[in-house]
Amino acid sequence: MKNFFNSANGPMLDVIKQFKAEFWMVGLFSLVANVLMLTPTLYMLQVYDRVMISQSGFTLVAISAVAFFFYAVMAFSEWLRSRLLVRAGVRFDEAMNSQIFKASFNKSLGKVRFDSPEAFNDLTQLRQFMTGQGIFTFFDVPWTPIYIFVVWLLHPFLGLMCFVFVLIYALVAWVGHRMTYEANHSSIETRRTARMYVENKLKNSEVIDAMGMIKGLRAKWLGLHSSDMQDHSHTTDMNERFTAVTKFVSMFQSSLMLGIAAYLVIHDELSPASMVAANVLMGRAVQPVQMAVSMWRMSMMALMSYSRLNELLTGFDAPTDEVAVPQSFVGNVRIDHLVATVQGREQPILKGIDANFSSGQVIVVMGASGSGKSTLARCLIGIWPEIKGNVYLDSLAVNKAARSELGPHIGYLPQDVELIEGTVADNIARFGERDPQKVIAAAQAAGVHEMILRFANGYDTEMGSSGRFLSGGQRQRIALARAIYGEPSLIVLDEPNANLDDLGEAALMGAVQQLRDKGKTIFLITHRPSALASADQVLILAAGEVSIMGPRQMVMDKLVAQAKQAQQAQQANQTNTTN
Repeated sequence: MKNFFNSANGPMLDVIKQFKAEFWMVGLFSLVANVLMLTPTLYMLQVYDRVMISQSGFTLVAISAVAFFFYAVMAFSEWLRSRLLVRAGVRFDEAMNSQIFKASFNKSLGKVRFDSPEAFNDLTQLRQFMTGQGIFTFFDVPWTPIYIFVVWLLHPFLGLMCFVFVLIYALVAWVGHRMTYEANHSSIETRRTARMYVENKLKNSEVIDAMGMIKGLRAKWLGLHSSDMQDHSHTTDMNERFTAVTKFVSMFQSSLMLGIAAYLVIHDELSPASMVAANVLMGRAVQPVQMAVSMWRMSMMALMSYSRLNELLTGFDAPTDEVAVPQSFVGNVRIDHLVATVQGREQPILKGIDANFSSGQVIVVMGASGSGKSTLARCLIGIWPEIKGNVYLDSLAVNKAARSELGPHIGYLPQDVELIEGTVADNIARFGERDPQKVIAAAQAAGVHEMILRFANGYDTEMGSSGRFLSGGQRQRIALARAIYGEPSLIVLDEPNANLDDLGEAALMGAVQQLRDKGKTIFLITHRPSALASADQVLILAAGEVSIMGPRQMVMDKLVAQAKQAQQAQQANQTNTTN
C-alpha cells in the first residue's frame, strides 16, 4: 500500500484522468440504481400498511405498476453503467498497451529499471478490476450512510445497530488487510520467482539435459516451490480465517437485527412491515461493505498492478526530442568522446573514444574478451542505455533518432543470434512490408538463397521459436541477410563468422565487399585475424580504450613491431635468466 501512495501521482493517474467523464456517468447511473434500491422496502411498507388495511385491489395494482417501472429503470441503469465501464476498459487498454509494449522493450534494453516481467498481466488485472465488481463497490459504498439513515427513520435504535455492524465489517476488513497484505504480497512474488526460474531454464533445456544439470536445478526449484507452497498455505489459512469471521458477523447481524426488530414490534414501537423493511435495508446497507471485504484481496492485487505499471511508465520516458531522420545517408560515422557505463560498475566500459570513419569503408574492430567490442557495437547503433558523448551517422546522433525511422538505415548482427518466430522471409524483411526482390537479394548476398530453397516451404518456412530447428551457422547467415536487407548505410556485424564454416565465411566476406563497393559503412567485430584482409581501417580496443587505430597496413606494421619487441624482450629475459 505504501508503494501505491508513493506512486499515486504518475503516468497511470494521467491516463485514468482521461476517463473522468465515464466515471461521472457511472456515478450518475449508480446514484439512480441505489436510490431505486429502496423500491422493495417502500413497496413492502405500502402493501402491509396500506393495501392490507384498505383491502383495495386498485391500490395494489397501482403500486405494483410503479414498482415494476422502478425495477426496470434500476436494471437499465445497472446495465448501462456496466456497459459503459466495459467500453472504458477497452479504451483504457488501447491507451496503455502501446506504452507498456514500448516500455517493456526499453526494460529489456536496460533503459528502464523494472523488475516485474508481467506488465501485460498487470494491465489485464487492472482492466478487469476497473470493469468488474471492484469498481461497482467503489461507487456503491458511499450509499451505505443513506441506507443507515433510512433505517434510523424507521427506528433510531435499529439505525444505531446498522451503523455498528457497518463499523464491524470495516474493522474486519482493515485488520484483515493489516495481517494479510505482506503475506499475500510475499506469496505472489515467491510464485512469480518460482515460475520465472522454470521458464528461464527451459530456454537452455538442451544444455541442461546434455550435461546432467537437471538434478541440481530441480533441487533449487524445489526449494523455491516449497517456499511458494508455504507462503500460499499461510496466506490461504489467514484469508479463510477472516472469511469465516466475516460470515459469522453476517449471519449474526441478520439474526440479531431481526430479533431486535421483533422485540420492538412486541412493544408496539415498530410495525411488522417496518420490521421486515428494516431487515432488508440493513442487508442493503452492509452489502457494499461486505462486497468490499470480499473484494479486498482483488483490490490489493489491482493496487499492486497499478504501482508496478506506474513504476514501469515512470522509468519510461517516451522520446519527445527525437531528431528527424533524413531519407538517405552518406554513411560517415563520427564517434565523439564516447563513454559507456553500466549501473553497478565503478569503471566505464568504454572510456572516451574518439574516431572518424568515411563511408564505403570496412572497419575491423578487434580486442581481447571484455575489452568493450560488443558495447561499442551497441553504441554505434544507438541502443546502449547509458552513454556520454555521441555517435553520429552523418550529422545525426543515432541515440536521438526515432528507432522506427532510423532502423531501415541500420543493419545489425548481434553476437548472440536470435531469430523471431515467423517465416524465413518475415525474419529477413524485419517483419515489415515484404519486398520479395529485396528479400532474395539479401539472401543471395548472405549466401543462403540456395539453402532456403531447400527448406520444406522455401522462404515461407516457419522458423519456430527462435529458429531452433536451424543450426548455429544457418541462423547466423539468415540473421546476416536480415542485417543487410535493403542495403542500409551503416552495418554493424558482431562476431558474424563465429558459427560459419569456410563456405559461410567466404559468403560473408563477399557480402562485405559488395556492400563496401556500394558505399556502405561496415563495422566488423571479430577475433579472427583473417578478417583483416578485408579491412580499410582497424580499431583495436584494450580495457575500453583505443589501443591502436588507423589504416590496415599501418596497424599491421605496428602489431608486427610490437610482436618483435615482445619477442626480443622475452629473449633478453631468457638470456638474463640463463646467465
